Amino acid sequence: MSRSRWAATFSTLLMAVLVLTAWLVPVPFVSIGRGPTYDVLGQVDGKDVVTVKNLPTYPTSGHLNMTTVSVTDGLSAVDALARWLSPDYMVLPRSIPFPPGETLEQINQRNQQDFADSQASAEGAAFAYLGLPTVAVVEGFAEGESAARGILETGDTILAVAGVPVSTPQQIMDALAPTRPGQEITVTVRRGDDPQPKDLTVRLGGRADTQQGVLGIYPGARPVDREEVSISLGDVGGPSAGLMFTLAIIDKLTPGEMTNGRFIAGTGTITSTGQVGRIEGIRYKMLAAREAGATAFLVPADNCEAARANAPEGLQLAKVSTLHEAVAAVEELGRGGDPPTC
Repeated sequence: MSRSRWAATFSTLLMAVLVLTAWLVPVPFVSIGRGPTYDVLGQVDGKDVVTVKNLPTYPTSGHLNMTTVSVTDGLSAVDALARWLSPDYMVLPRSIPFPPGETLEQINQRNQQDFADSQASAEGAAFAYLGLPTVAVVEGFAEGESAARGILETGDTILAVAGVPVSTPQQIMDALAPTRPGQEITVTVRRGDDPQPKDLTVRLGGRADTQQGVLGIYPGARPVDREEVSISLGDVGGPSAGLMFTLAIIDKLTPGEMTNGRFIAGTGTITSTGQVGRIEGIRYKMLAAREAGATAFLVPADNCEAARANAPEGLQLAKVSTLHEAVAAVEELGRGGDPPTC
């Protein structure tokens, strides 16, 4: 075979290898797109998403849909380019959703824990909003120095602070009001399954915006009976369904139909004190909600700029930063009104 024919054959083989590589070899990118959306007032796989026991419940109507995003891994170069050019996807470095050094099992466990935490916060927020009995718990610790870190533990039930019985985050703050930084106080907790309370000594820290002593914790609330509410939604992970779960619990526990039959979707994290937090992937969640039939969407205030720029036609946006605002927005939408928008 002549040199020119060898060169042509080699070039053809090289081109074939490059084409196959582009089609088959994964690149270090993932795509983010629309995920499933679920009506938290309804059922999934024949089972109620939100179940309330031992409390009076009332009929609901319409939809309160939580929304998700999908993450597609194992993209080829051709896949990544096609999705990068498409308005239906966002392409990101794989290291963002899958941090180096973490196994897939660890990532899944973290997502499931975030989802479980969002359910617990939703239950606490709903019960606190409705004035139902709660217990105060440690949800986490403030960044940086925390007076209680290493003494209290996440999940501890706080029974008393400085000798004052407490059952809500506000009562914890009220009990700390007369204290000062550096003061030693007793915090009484119940830990895990141990029925015996523990008296723990904490030297209070300080904060620039207050003169009182601080524990350096994120206090939360939980129903006294954790069996009263159960939330079941398969393998969904992450914290962004918290707001919609909270609204579903409130709707089931209060007379009247909050949505008045309207199809409302939304997203947002929730703290047990009722603060609504930002989420990721707002564009794709709105697209999924509109495709499912939603005509209104609850948007965390911190996501409003992106939501306003990417809202699909026919989807009314309602801006919410607290649970009280979210309940008011749903009720206003149910009346056919116009709550504050983005």
